[in-house]
Amino acid sequence: MHLGADESAEVGQLMPVRMLNEFAYCPRLFFLEWVQGEFVDNQYTVEGRIAHRRVDARAGALPAPKEESPFVVRSVALSSTRLGLSAKIDVVEGEGGTVSPVDYKRGTPAPNELGAYEPERVQLCAYGMLLSENGHECERGVLYFAQSKTRVEVAFDEVLRARTLELLAQAKETAASDGMPPPLVASAKCQGCSLHGVCLPDEMNHLAKEGGGASEPAPVRRLVPARDDAQPLYVQEQGSRVGLDGDVLEVRSRESGVIGKSRLFELSQLVVLGNVQVSSQAIRELCNRGIPVCWMSYGGWLSGFTDGLGHNNVEIRRAQFRAAENAAAVLGLARRFVRNKIANCRTLMRRNHAEPPEATLRELSALAEATELAPGLPELLGVEGNAARLYFAAFPGMIRPAGGADLAFDFTTRSRRPPKDPVNALLSFAYSLLAKDMAVTARAVGLDPFLGFYHQPRHGRPALALDLMEEFRPIIADSVVLSAINTGAVTGTDFVRSGLGVALKPEGRKRFLRAYERRLEEEVTHPVFGYRISYRRILEVQCRLLARHLVGEIESYPEFRTR
Repeated sequence: MHLGADESAEVGQLMPVRMLNEFAYCPRLFFLEWVQGEFVDNQYTVEGRIAHRRVDARAGALPAPKEESPFVVRSVALSSTRLGLSAKIDVVEGEGGTVSPVDYKRGTPAPNELGAYEPERVQLCAYGMLLSENGHECERGVLYFAQSKTRVEVAFDEVLRARTLELLAQAKETAASDGMPPPLVASAKCQGCSLHGVCLPDEMNHLAKEGGGASEPAPVRRLVPARDDAQPLYVQEQGSRVGLDGDVLEVRSRESGVIGKSRLFELSQLVVLGNVQVSSQAIRELCNRGIPVCWMSYGGWLSGFTDGLGHNNVEIRRAQFRAAENAAAVLGLARRFVRNKIANCRTLMRRNHAEPPEATLRELSALAEATELAPGLPELLGVEGNAARLYFAAFPGMIRPAGGADLAFDFTTRSRRPPKDPVNALLSFAYSLLAKDMAVTARAVGLDPFLGFYHQPRHGRPALALDLMEEFRPIIADSVVLSAINTGAVTGTDFVRSGLGVALKPEGRKRFLRAYERRLEEEVTHPVFGYRISYRRILEVQCRLLARHLVGEIESYPEFRTR
């Protein structure tokens, strides 16, 4: 069926039949995909697309109803405003005046007497209903399982038709509701779901119990990300140009030609520092794939992002805006961010200081507790300032350069804009990188990185990213700085004095970037859920947990506090 412009706009408001399959499988998955627009690939979704390549290769014209001659038509688009459904059917087979939809599946038949699970049968029946709505006689369909090359016939009896209509009505009601359906409890379905890392079913059930839920949830299963191997590409060669060659980004310099390549499916973000050109073709393809371009100054100051249309779940941002107008909610979150930062600073000092000053440790503990008593943001800022003064006063005791004393890394106090010495230059650069990653992650999950709670909005400042990175400043950024100095990854010769400040030379910056990325790849045990995942993945989990808190799904934001 060919759709005109008006019909196409109308169909855009109809529910795709595959969403009915998702609802039958898991209402929460349906809500995430259809209502909130979430989608993540994993092994099974990619294999499913591969199985559909042949039937998606070309669209076919469906013969008129009651066609007696045998026919096979691929990729048939149909819709029904009465049912409120649209679909693209893989194959329609016809003979003797009747038709049968054929739906391609990636795996093997279900190990039951029907050879199929309910979501598959319901989806196929919905296809049959659409064919009937368009005048065709349709009493059965076929599920074709590509892995085993098996056909399973499904009869569209009254029981299946009634169940399909029942689920369709429930799906429409769920889509129109304000709240997301609860997660499944200890379900095997979650393990193969591509949105497991977005839904966080075990984590939500665990936190609901902590918040007073009555049921006893199963232990939190290890979170396995759909893709955790995508990496950022940093480009700092001044005057270079990033272009697109098929599915590969190429970095070219004027003097040396191609100096770097990165396949798009292995790329999480493109980070350009300074005067680097990016072609419009490359920007457009990166936007289409949801890969952000992060624009930074040569010294590492974040200028902005290019990331396409962004996340379409406006409900998360509406909840964020409402919370930002609620003084109690703002103070509650701000207290949590600062408390966790101070606690993590204390932990880093205990782990890395040659002789941790007991008085400082006691004072940091007291200040962490004092955050709960701060009556407002100005008082909380004072608590954080006192903690920072104590922490950085003890910071030199954690600096032990490889090969012995290095006067370049003498550190007395924290200085910014510009940093006055190499240690401050590394700290500022690390904080800029972390703010960039936190802002990218916040945008990816549907939050507005520029509307914060503890850090108040200011033009051009990613206030929410700065909020969320507070608890990670010591354990990611400061830890990378100490590791780079103490292992000799950077030395005193890697810095240059420019005006009143100090900056990294290009080769030193490359080594520091590698150290930073290695830190993000390190696995650590999540203090709330007990499984081990990378710091990079934890940044996303924490952003998603904040979003779940803001929309009211969990009572409080779960802190990330190391032990």
